[in-house]
Amino acid sequence: MKVETLKKRLDKNRPMTTITIRIPEDVIEDLKRVAPLLGFSGYQPLVRAYIGQGLRTDLERLEGDTVFALIASLKRHGVSDEVLQEALNEVTQR
Repeated sequence: MKVETLKKRLDKNRPMTTITIRIPEDVIEDLKRVAPLLGFSGYQPLVRAYIGQGLRTDLERLEGDTVFALIASLKRHGVSDEVLQEALNEVTQR
């Protein structure tokens, strides 16, 4: 994830929107029971944390897939493994 995007995600004053989602009552009860044990003030912040965690995992996977596809394409176009490795080293050392 890019640094600027990460900074925005960590801003506690980000704009919020209200949504409606149907969740089984027993799941809500479990969330209410688990939230304080995990240090959350209530079940809604816990739900947001779960959603954010899953979203970050998927974004990382999808962005990673794009990088792998780009590398494969560059190899097909004749870019050597040494050049690709050097470029990856430059990017990861930031």
